Amino acid sequence: MAQAAVRTGLPPQEYLELERSSPLRHEYADGEIFAMAGGTLEHSAVAANVLGELRSALRGRGCRVLTSDMRIKIAAARRYVYPDGAVVCSRPEFEDDQRDTLLNPRVVVEVLSDSSEAYDRGDKFGQYRTLPSLEEYVLASQKAPRIEVFTRQADGSWLLRIHGPGERAELSSLGCTLDVDRVYQDVFEQGATGEAPPAAP
Repeated sequence: MAQAAVRTGLPPQEYLELERSSPLRHEYADGEIFAMAGGTLEHSAVAANVLGELRSALRGRGCRVLTSDMRIKIAAARRYVYPDGAVVCSRPEFEDDQRDTLLNPRVVVEVLSDSSEAYDRGDKFGQYRTLPSLEEYVLASQKAPRIEVFTRQADGSWLLRIHGPGERAELSSLGCTLDVDRVYQDVFEQGATGEAPPAAP
């Protein structure tokens, strides 16, 4: 989640130099840098659970599950971003020998928040789609047990599947699934999911 721009007019190399020496994280958008805001307990828990489930499912299969510490470059959009998680299965490609800016994620994960949901679904997804390596984009709600998976099709279009309680979200690019109930286990206090209560009998 990014806040208002804190610097403008920076070339990418200057941004990287500043970012690598800064104790805080910033995203970069075509010359502007934005400080990253913190997240809620639910946001952090959902992100950790998704990555934990992916790590278990992909153990020993040559894929690497990466946390929000890994910066991703979206060259076509002149952006550097920090998704909530990513998976790379081929040989990782980096911006330079610092190995801290990934170029070729296969899967990107974002946990939706009130401030970022419109951006994550709209412009940011459009930017991610310019990454030739990206095959699936995963959006997880922090308000209710819901995982949305966008999968790139052979013709370049994207297919959306939405998964709720009791379901498993298939990630075909990784050959695994995410159990929605396990991802959201112990995330919410009772009655705090924001979902409508069941209808009276």
